Amino acid sequence: MDKEYLIHQRPLKALLVFAFPMIIGNLFQQFYTMADSVVVGQFVGENALAAVGASYSLTNVFISIAIGGGIGSSVVTSRFFGSRDYTKMKLSIYTSLLTFLGLSILLGAFGFWQSKSIMLLLNTPSNIMDQATEYLNIYFLGLPFLFMYNVLSSMFNALGRSRIPLYLLIFSSVFNIGLDVYMVYSLGLGVAGVAWATLIAQGISAVTAFFLFLRELKAYPTERTALYSREELKSMAKIALPSILQQSTVSIGMMLVQSVVNSFGSEILAGYSAAMRVEGICVVPMAAMGNAMSPYTAQNIGAQRFDRVQKGYHTAYGIIAVFAVLLCLPLELFNRPIITMFLGEGGSALAMDTGIRCLQFMGWFYFLIGLKMITDGVLRGAGDMKMFTVANLVNLGIRVCFAITMAPHFGISMVWLAVPIGWTANYLISFMEYRTGKWKKIHQREPEAQT
Repeated sequence: MDKEYLIHQRPLKALLVFAFPMIIGNLFQQFYTMADSVVVGQFVGENALAAVGASYSLTNVFISIAIGGGIGSSVVTSRFFGSRDYTKMKLSIYTSLLTFLGLSILLGAFGFWQSKSIMLLLNTPSNIMDQATEYLNIYFLGLPFLFMYNVLSSMFNALGRSRIPLYLLIFSSVFNIGLDVYMVYSLGLGVAGVAWATLIAQGISAVTAFFLFLRELKAYPTERTALYSREELKSMAKIALPSILQQSTVSIGMMLVQSVVNSFGSEILAGYSAAMRVEGICVVPMAAMGNAMSPYTAQNIGAQRFDRVQKGYHTAYGIIAVFAVLLCLPLELFNRPIITMFLGEGGSALAMDTGIRCLQFMGWFYFLIGLKMITDGVLRGAGDMKMFTVANLVNLGIRVCFAITMAPHFGISMVWLAVPIGWTANYLISFMEYRTGKWKKIHQREPEAQT
């Protein structure tokens, strides 16, 4: 395939070709987390589902740190890889792996020690406190594997070997589902069973990725190099810290929302948790299109093909409209069977009602997050990070403020009512910035520079 297909091929084909592998990979990543909820909901009960869901937003904070760290590491590695300075490339790789190994051990130890205090801060219902704490303790034991896998995935991508982490993710997801069923249904380990299944699946994937990566590095012979460099750490930190901060801010905001939801009790928490797992799936194609728009925009700006950026952006509207219809139909027609998949036939009426009402409402609004994602993607690809950040913080602020101030007085529905309002505000801010044309003007070359 033409390596510059984002510049040369029709926008529709180029965007879909780039986005499709991301959709597949992200779907499997969502299946990874969704399997825990489905298995405990079906084979253990509603309280177990609530216990797993109670810490969902907290675990996303640590995932954000791992992903942000991986991004920072991969940018530096990509730079040395592109310049064929393989000695410094390996030094940066060793530095990042050792740094994040140490960081994950420290975070895991702190989390394990303070897990019950954390769950109390999140207003976890008392009847599921022990199960939620047990799940979280096992999660923290596996934190080094989580960090290792995400950092190594970014490293593989930096070396142009993106299929390897995708294959490992697919294997890990399927293996995790099998372990979930075995440990919960056959061994009767309950919430602890799905936690151990996740740890084992992540551990095998991380260790396999590590040895595959060592083999990959042998293709780049170098002189003997040190294993750690403070200079390389500083270079990575300049990129990784803003990325970690940006992603963690969103996760921390969602953790505040989670604390409000937890305060409504285990039945509502169970229904909301089920709906949020479904939302995680629904957002995948929209997020993939937004991520595809960034390199599409960046490459075409680099080629001074600003017209193609606009054509691609307009094409993306049609793509997300199709995705939105495909998402809306099953959520409106089959919301009860979908929620039952998590809660089982014995789910309480309150949990079922909460999950169904959330899906019925949200099903109509996924086009809005698609608009937000593709417009943010253009700004990100053009390097206009100021308004991109402002728009996303406004989105987050609306969701958190609604949850904290409105939900205690008007009910749990305020939590999901705020979501499309936040998406709309985010889109309008980003779209107005796009309409100014700043993203284009700052990259346009002088006419004489083009000759």
